[in-house]
Amino acid sequence: MSLRDSLVAQRDAKLAEAKAVVEAAEAEARDITDDELTVVKEAREAADALEVRVSEIDALADAQSRSVAAAPMTASVQVTSEPSTYRKNGETSYFRDLAAAQLRGDREAMDRLVRNDREVRAINTTDTSGGEFVPPLWLVDEYVRLARASRVAADLLPNQALPAGTDSISLPKITTGTEVAAQSSQNSGFQNTDIVTASATSAVHTLGGIQVISLQLLEQSPIAGGMDQVIISDLAADYARALESFVLNSDAAGKRGLLNVPSKIDVTYTDSTPTVAEMYPKIADAIQQIHTQRFAAPSAIVMHPRRWAWFLTSLDSSNRPLIVPAANGRFNSTGTQDAVAAQGFVGTIQGIDVYVSSLVPTNLGTGTNQDPVLVFRPEDSILFEGAPRAEVFRETYANQGSVLVRMYNYVALATERYNKSVAVVNGTGCTAPSF
Repeated sequence: MSLRDSLVAQRDAKLAEAKAVVEAAEAEARDITDDELTVVKEAREAADALEVRVSEIDALADAQSRSVAAAPMTASVQVTSEPSTYRKNGETSYFRDLAAAQLRGDREAMDRLVRNDREVRAINTTDTSGGEFVPPLWLVDEYVRLARASRVAADLLPNQALPAGTDSISLPKITTGTEVAAQSSQNSGFQNTDIVTASATSAVHTLGGIQVISLQLLEQSPIAGGMDQVIISDLAADYARALESFVLNSDAAGKRGLLNVPSKIDVTYTDSTPTVAEMYPKIADAIQQIHTQRFAAPSAIVMHPRRWAWFLTSLDSSNRPLIVPAANGRFNSTGTQDAVAAQGFVGTIQGIDVYVSSLVPTNLGTGTNQDPVLVFRPEDSILFEGAPRAEVFRETYANQGSVLVRMYNYVALATERYNKSVAVVNGTGCTAPSF
């Protein structure tokens, strides 16, 4: 919601408040009491003040439009682009302006926020609330100074915008289908099997984090725009980590992660001295079970980086690697290494793309040292994701000269549409490898 839209909504609410008081008195055929008259007067005064602020914003927009339209066409200098209002190493701070606009009504700060809102107007802001502003575009992709695991499995899933106004999403699901059979004889009845349906419900989950900042740091920092970069980029990076963990490991009703899908396919690999040669058929077993129970092929394998490194270091009896670089060509190999990456796509096994994610757990099993291998069809699940939003608050921190910065988002995960499209290989053969 833009600053202007927020002010208009507040103005309309005040007018509606005054109107409701007057209409209530008219409906009861009585005069307005002194207390009601005070409420009406204060509401109208507040509405008038908000209308003034809306008019100022409109006047600013009109002035900018006229300035562009009236610019002389002498063209000794051609301007092809203009830097963003809030940018890396810029002279203005998004959070400083946000605090100044919300807490002190600073006009110049409001003007910059309005200009920034036009620059990022295309961003989707579902489930918005009054007084919220969309962060500048450059903050989204800013460099993260603290190394963190990122989203890998989460980005493999089809991503849809989270619908507004709901705390759960239910998808119809056929559990028993109709049947077709050969007619036993002429004039005999056809096969008649009733369809049975259910639903797969996904609860809306909130991911969020906060940071308390002193006003001195926010307002007096000698590094222009520096705190925006530090705070938002760090919160955004940890949001990606939290989302990846949620997609893989969540184990609550209505929001099961991929490793905890009910009635999934479990392939047990038991081995006190595991080898890649013995792990290989277990992955094949997971693949064939998805083929025969889901009647469709898996398209992704996700494992921990240490498990992929174990594959890479395994040799045959002639000390040749079982996983070979794709550039070397494929000859009697267990798989190929297509990329050297800490997170994301790294190669193939049995023709299926392999991805590594550091959020795959490494503490499973009785010895708390097992990391599973996930084989699945990402296209059978859905990740519903809203647009991350940032807010600033002074309440409860005014007595110490601080403000609270909050970043959060709503997500929902539908992994139970086809339970048999997910297979997990685990067991004592998946204990921590040695190198």
